[in-house]
Amino acid sequence: MSASQPAHDAPATHVVQTRRFSCDGGEGALGHPRVWLTIPFEAGWIDCPYCDARYTLDPNAAHDGH
Repeated sequence: MSASQPAHDAPATHVVQTRRFSCDGGEGALGHPRVWLTIPFEAGWIDCPYCDARYTLDPNAAHDGH
């Protein structure tokens, strides 16, 4: 996490390997339309606008250029 802390707790937190990825909220009726998200460099995390899942970048992930 960075110095910029989220304003609320997330219902779920996921660690991803790239800054750009998609979220569909899961399977079946619990899902939502697929959205593409990009973790901002300055924040180090992003919340899905549909399901509020929080995504952070794995600190050991290879630099993906995004």
